[in-house]
Formats: sequence, structure tokens, C-alpha cells
Amino acid sequence: MTPLTDLAAIVAQLEPRLGAAGGAPVPLDGGITNRNYRVRLGEEDYVVRLPGKDTAQLGISREAERIANGAAAALGIAPAVAAATDDYLVTRFIECRQITAAELASSPEDAARALRAFHDQGPALPVRFWVPELIEAYAEIVLTRGGTLPAGYEHARAVSARIAAARPRSALRPCHNDLLTANLIRARGGRLMLVDWEYAGMGDPFFDLGNLSVNNEFDDQADLRLLAAYLGSGPQPREVAVLRLMRAMSDVREATWGIVQGTLSELDFDFAGYAEQHFARLRETTSDPRFQEYLNAAST
Repeated sequence: MTPLTDLAAIVAQLEPRLGAAGGAPVPLDGGITNRNYRVRLGEEDYVVRLPGKDTAQLGISREAERIANGAAAALGIAPAVAAATDDYLVTRFIECRQITAAELASSPEDAARALRAFHDQGPALPVRFWVPELIEAYAEIVLTRGGTLPAGYEHARAVSARIAAARPRSALRPCHNDLLTANLIRARGGRLMLVDWEYAGMGDPFFDLGNLSVNNEFDDQADLRLLAAYLGSGPQPREVAVLRLMRAMSDVREATWGIVQGTLSELDFDFAGYAEQHFARLRETTSDPRFQEYLNAAST
């Protein structure tokens, strides 16, 4: 079946629970893994998301996503889940506006507090998220399907191993792990919310911070403000170093994710270009003399 016929069948399943459909589903922009639609059911609007092909091979657990999204909604930092199976996720539509990277960088405190709340109060999730393990799985998928790994992969792999060696495994916490600009929204009334919890898993909370920072192009001052709001006090040099290393770890993940998506996805998107963008930034980061300083400080 095509996505639209899938959607029609899903809407028919939802009607007895959520109300009669009103009008045609409206495709929503954004997202490079799944397809999203705004659907009217009864007196409410919902977002129905259809997962892309083979997304389970990306390290996604739909069970973990449902648990994480529901827990985040209870904390007031995500839209409520209305229905979910392994084939679709339905959340309440939130009247909102898209946040820009510049806005997040100029005022990172709300995001820091939202992440701290989920890290501290979120539930244990049934999957682990650790980039060095993830990129090995990605490489195996690409090679098994007859693909080839670009030259940048070995560099990324080596970088992730160096960071893992410098960063003793912290207590695992429930994390979002995919803090692209498009995955943060400002609800009507001003509340910051996080969406797209499909990569949620038990991981290093500093990966969330580094992932947010690098994907939204935070400068040094924005990083210090992010850490201060997250920690509740001024950061120590080691904490700053770990954040900077996790910015690099984020680029390792994004670059290798682009490689495997180029093998798996049917969406019309330049995954090879996406991967190279992150490989290039990773090369720039690791050629900076400060990168070794961060490794030394993180391991102290």
C-alpha cells in the first residue's frame, strides 16, 4: 500500500476512539525519516506519523519512543500521545511556531531545563543509545546491503573511540538523542516542547547537550549558558570539555546516520550530502588543537 492508503486505513482504525474524520489529511513539512500528517478527528486535531522504511535498523525502538513521548508529555515538554502502534504514532496537534537555531543559541535556558527534567524524572527505557555501538551497527547494515563506507567513516569511528575512552561511562539516563532545530517547538503561550522522540534511549545526558549545541550552532557563550542552566551552577572545565566532545560525537552519529539512510530510505533526500556535511565539520573540529585539550580535560 502507498502511504496515503496506509493513512486512510489508520484513520479508519482511529475513528471509533477519537471521533469521525473531518476533512482530508494535510501533509506536514519537515522530517527526513518519516511522513507526518495533520488529521482532524472528532473535535481535535492530531499529528499522525507513518515511520519510514526499515527505521528499526536505525536503532529506533517504537516501544521506547512511546514511553519517552508519554513521559515527556506528563512533564509538559511534549505533545500528548493519543494512540500508538509499531505502524504509527498519533499525538495531539499543538498550535506552535518553529524555533530557529539562532533563538535557541541566544536563549538556551528553556531547552536546558526541559532536558534536565527528562533526564532526572524520565523513566527507564528499553533500549540503550551509545554512538560507538550504533555506528558499528550502521556500518554492518551498509556492507550487508552491498554498499560501501566512505573514507570519512574510519575517521569518525576513531574519533568516537577516543571520546569514549576519555569520557568514563556515566550513569545512563533517559535521553532524547535527536535535538535538531526542527524537533523543538514553541507552543502557544510560550512553552518549549520537544518532539520526535523516536531515538529516545538510555544514554549519556551530555550527548543530549552536545547534540543540541552543535545542531543549533551554539558559540562558546551559548554553551556556557546551556551548562549553567542545566547544572544549576557555573560549569567546571571538565564539564565544558565533555560538552565539546559530545558536539563531535553528535557529528559522528549524524554523518554515519546519513550513510545508512542512503542505503535504507526511500525518501527524496540527499543523504550522501548530509553525511559529508557532518564529516566535514567533524574533520574541522578534530583538527583544532583544542580537541586534544578537551580529551585531556574530560579524562582528568
